[in-house]
Amino acid sequence: MRPGTLDTSERPFVLIWELTQACGLACDHCRADAKPQRHPDELSTAEGKDLLEQAAEFGDGQLVVLSGGDPLVRDDVAELIAHGDDLGLRMTITPSGTGSLTADRIESMADAGLKRMAVSLDGASPESHDAFRGEDGSFEETIRAVEDARAAGLPVQVNTTVCRQTVEELPAIRELLTEIGAVMWSVFFLVPVGRGKILEPVAPERADAVMEWLHEVSETEPFGVKTTEAPQYRRVAMQRRANGDDAEDGAGGPGAGIERRTGIVAGDGFAFVSHTGEVFPSGFLPESAGNVRDRPVTELYRESDLFRSLRDRDELSGKCGACPYRNVCGGSRSRAFAHTGDPLASDPLCPFVPEGYDGPLPWDDADGEPRSASTGD
Repeated sequence: MRPGTLDTSERPFVLIWELTQACGLACDHCRADAKPQRHPDELSTAEGKDLLEQAAEFGDGQLVVLSGGDPLVRDDVAELIAHGDDLGLRMTITPSGTGSLTADRIESMADAGLKRMAVSLDGASPESHDAFRGEDGSFEETIRAVEDARAAGLPVQVNTTVCRQTVEELPAIRELLTEIGAVMWSVFFLVPVGRGKILEPVAPERADAVMEWLHEVSETEPFGVKTTEAPQYRRVAMQRRANGDDAEDGAGGPGAGIERRTGIVAGDGFAFVSHTGEVFPSGFLPESAGNVRDRPVTELYRESDLFRSLRDRDELSGKCGACPYRNVCGGSRSRAFAHTGDPLASDPLCPFVPEGYDGPLPWDDADGEPRSASTGD
């Protein structure tokens, strides 16, 4: 199912359920600021099955991502996958690259109906990846898990965080993805929440340059490319095509769906259920619309004031509100919230300034003195 075929006021393209915040790693970018111990108020197995039944009410083929922490800290993962699969959900998972991700567990999840597994690679070598992940051996465990997944017939997606510490690794990671047979590269542009507050994002112009490069990659590599918390990727792609820099796209080929009505952003095509049942527009936008123990996730997604406001691009402020690309991009609502406390403010990662716009810019100093969008890089 392609995002462009969905009415995002009625259902998300992606529903993430954070099974737990427990994890044995201490990754520099961790949104959840994960700890080894499980929270006593996590959704139980029965409550989790009820959540999956609620998710099935969104419609056939709803995509559900089981996330964490490390979801495999729980011993009911295969049971939950099987239940979701029986309901017609497309069940996927993003486990941590630790010893918990054994060949047996991968095979049990595949047998239960798992459709895809996503692993994280933030460096192309053990030295760079393990330093970022805070655990020696994480790179080798991740590569082994990829091999085990392929042996079990599971497609593998690779997630990569883009920040100043990792951006130079991207070309080498690209080559590694081809070697390991990944089907998708999800490139996440840092949002400063959790432990990620200590990391430095790339400057806005550098971000645009990386997205131009990623679009070139999407035209030549066998795997798909998508961005997370960087919807301006669609604006960059459209500008490349307008300038004649893009290869001709066939139906369903690289770049397909760029001109869909709206881009997928927090609260608009995207929803996140925390380990305790709170429903957020994104795991990187920790403002709750309510709890699934009190109201169904379908109702919270469709009817809450928070989610409704995020789906109205005319509610955006600053240069995002004035931007002619706002319906195909919309900016990262999570990053806007992290920087300003207002999820409808402008995304400070985007350097594009609409023609004729003379209002405040998100990279201005607190005293109102303007700075270059590329300051600091």
